[in-house]
Amino acid sequence: MTNKYKYFVANWKMYGGLNTVNSLHRVIKFLKTFKKSKNIKIVYCPPSTLIRPMSKKLLNTTIQVGAQNCHESQNYGASTGYINSSMLKSVGAKYVILGHSENRQSGETDKLINLKIKSAINSGLKVIFCIGETLSQKKKKITKQILSKQIKSGLNKVKKRKNIIIAYEPVWSIGTGVIPKPDELFRTIDFIKKKVKNNKVLYGGSVNPKNIHQLKLINNINGFLVGGASQQSKKFIDIIKKTFI
Repeated sequence: MTNKYKYFVANWKMYGGLNTVNSLHRVIKFLKTFKKSKNIKIVYCPPSTLIRPMSKKLLNTTIQVGAQNCHESQNYGASTGYINSSMLKSVGAKYVILGHSENRQSGETDKLINLKIKSAINSGLKVIFCIGETLSQKKKKITKQILSKQIKSGLNKVKKRKNIIIAYEPVWSIGTGVIPKPDELFRTIDFIKKKVKNNKVLYGGSVNPKNIHQLKLINNINGFLVGGASQQSKKFIDIIKKTFI
């Protein structure tokens, strides 16, 4: 597996109005002068309401746009409040985050996530497939079993796996400021890579400008899924810059 590119995926979660799209100007300007820009891929995943305006804003840049979730059906239907993968593709999305722990905690099952992954791939989207264990599961020392189950179920009978990026996000780390110990994280990423073979693996969970120095030393990570810190251009730029220092 090559580490040619480092991915920086910005998950804005439920944040942002039309005016916040203008904040991307700072990131666009930064990339024009950053010497390592050819070695990185940036993907912004805003709320669905911002996918179209953000796509227009980033049209002549190397930055791409993704969605944070999608319905499992590619077809139109009576699913009030939901958006499917075909609809996301039509407004400019190139990626979609699926299996995020916040959605799993809201009731998404491995089987449902599997259907969503198949739908997204069939629509021509690239998938950022999230997996991770809870604090309780970590304490029981069943992290590998949980990750194996999530991978096996989520990718069951999925074709075109080259369009899938795995994001390891330990649930106990998200929003807590606590990240895994370096040796522990290296072993976990290595375990995941042996399971998925040729797929890129990102790390997500309290990634910020203060801990990126520690995280970047784990050389089997292909990039980062960044939550709250990505909502502020300065912090997001700091994370990218410090990854290469």
